[in-house]
Amino acid sequence: MTGKLQLWACVLTSVVKFAVAEGKCDAATFKDVSLFGAKIQNITTVTHSGLSLEVPYAQNHYATNITNLDACEVAITYTHPGYNDVINTVMWLPTAERWTGRFLGNGGGGWSSFVEDNTTLPWAASEGFAVISTDGGHVGGTGPEEWALLSPGNLNWNLLQDFASLALDDAATLGKAVTKAYYGKAPDHSYWNGCSQGGRQGYMMAQRYPEQYDGILATAPAVGYGQIFMQFYWAQAVMNDLGHYPSPCEFEAVSVAAVKYCDPIDGLEDNIVLSSNECDFDPSTMVGKEYVCPSLNSSAVISTTAAIVAKEIWKGSSSPSGELLWPGLDKSASLAIHARTECFSNGTCHGLPAPLPIQWIKYFLALDPDFDTTNISTVQFDRLFRDSVERYSSVIGTESTDLTYFKKAGGKLLTWVGYADLTLGRRYIENYVKKVYARDPEASDYYRYFEAPSVDHCGIGPGGYYPGDALKSLIEWVEKGVAPETLEAKVRNQGFKTANLCLWPKKMVYLGGNGTDASSFGCE
Repeated sequence: MTGKLQLWACVLTSVVKFAVAEGKCDAATFKDVSLFGAKIQNITTVTHSGLSLEVPYAQNHYATNITNLDACEVAITYTHPGYNDVINTVMWLPTAERWTGRFLGNGGGGWSSFVEDNTTLPWAASEGFAVISTDGGHVGGTGPEEWALLSPGNLNWNLLQDFASLALDDAATLGKAVTKAYYGKAPDHSYWNGCSQGGRQGYMMAQRYPEQYDGILATAPAVGYGQIFMQFYWAQAVMNDLGHYPSPCEFEAVSVAAVKYCDPIDGLEDNIVLSSNECDFDPSTMVGKEYVCPSLNSSAVISTTAAIVAKEIWKGSSSPSGELLWPGLDKSASLAIHARTECFSNGTCHGLPAPLPIQWIKYFLALDPDFDTTNISTVQFDRLFRDSVERYSSVIGTESTDLTYFKKAGGKLLTWVGYADLTLGRRYIENYVKKVYARDPEASDYYRYFEAPSVDHCGIGPGGYYPGDALKSLIEWVEKGVAPETLEAKVRNQGFKTANLCLWPKKMVYLGGNGTDASSFGCE
């Protein structure tokens, strides 16, 4: 009897060791990895030993230092036969001792399906994740100029589908297969981490591939992809109608004045706006007055046009009949991206739209690289906006509020957006959340949303309460059933200053006392 017990003990020990021991970091380890509907063309590996690097603030995490990281980097190139595409995925696998049993899909930004830096994947591996990213079929995160059109007038629907959704599903399937091949066991839990484009990708996974991820952290998500790109052009269309383009200094002065006016409303003057909904700042009061812009080393007299454009950016785009098309920015957000202009030495200025709406209009709406986007009016804007919805919502949009199958799969979706998001704003996602909760009163069981005062897009910039440990909160929710009621946040340029973000629909309020202490704030 004792001998049998010893034998079984040896068998169990060997099984446990096999379950947590990594394979060799070479292509042969992954030779049996396959993907239905695709043909794998190449697998390469790189062994990283003793890696140390500084990791800056980035997609949903604080700055940190990585030391002595050992990991296996796996690159897989594949194609969908008949699509004429080439998709590249990259995966980092930490050692078995470091691996937590977790798999992580990592999102991108702008036109890129992945984060274009050299720290995101190593950071995730250092945190114990087997982590993957995909280029979505666009090498180096290239813009649509390189891939959107087969020829003028003919959209490359296959590559758009890769970028919109298919490559994301592929990456999850491939990543889990690679994980199993390397460690000898499948991941215990699978997570998604993304902001902006990466946020849209997270919502796409929840809506279209609800079984792939147990937990999805999708922040500042570009829900309504085409609509958001068009929204970037709204201020330009307004200026085109008015025939006047205020200087960058005018718009900076308005933004600074708005924050200065709105800040004290919450009871604490700290350059962080908690009560933006209650702020009734009117830029018309600035018209005719001169303001200095230190960051631009210039000064300007505020024009009526600058005040009108600021109001339009805050209100949102609208049709000729006054119908709201897309909600605007918060007053604590910079106007710099939406109201871009450029001035010459003679004092004349012209519009300078951000690249994203120009690319969207040329390559996805006009289907013409030579289409003139210089003087689009608000009437033309309305038509282009509606075309965006009709043509692309079903392909790349994530406006669906039906999360039924994500709920059935037991998934958890966590989102935060900054008040001062100067690209997307926050009202569009707040409207989305309201619709989800109206559809399912029990939505908080699987979907939770938080707002971060004075935080810019994806936490870019030093101001505001940035929740850099939100991924840890998501893991607690998925693995321990502890649903977050708050998210701990820090002011990046004031590391000692902390507060807790509030679960929507509650808002953070200042209760009094030391403004650097989280206990001085509450949720109401």
